[in-house]
Amino acid sequence: MRSRVKTVAKRATNVSIRSDLLDAAREAGVNLSAALERALSEELASLKRARWREENRDAIAAYNDYVDEHGAFSDGVRSF
Repeated sequence: MRSRVKTVAKRATNVSIRSDLLDAAREAGVNLSAALERALSEELASLKRARWREENRDAIAAYNDYVDEHGAFSDGVRSF
């Protein structure tokens, strides 16, 4: 079975980074584009999680209050 990987066009851009980091990365053979893409993906995922938590804060609090008062739905069936 072949995996389906979505190909997205790449675009050149200019970034400024500390010269010591650039020198060390080049010396270590780091692929700068791949490293930046990975870091941006992680940062965007973190921001998305934080935004989701903020948008759902009231519902989460209400559920936690309900569980505090009534227990979790699985309290009667779990063995731990």
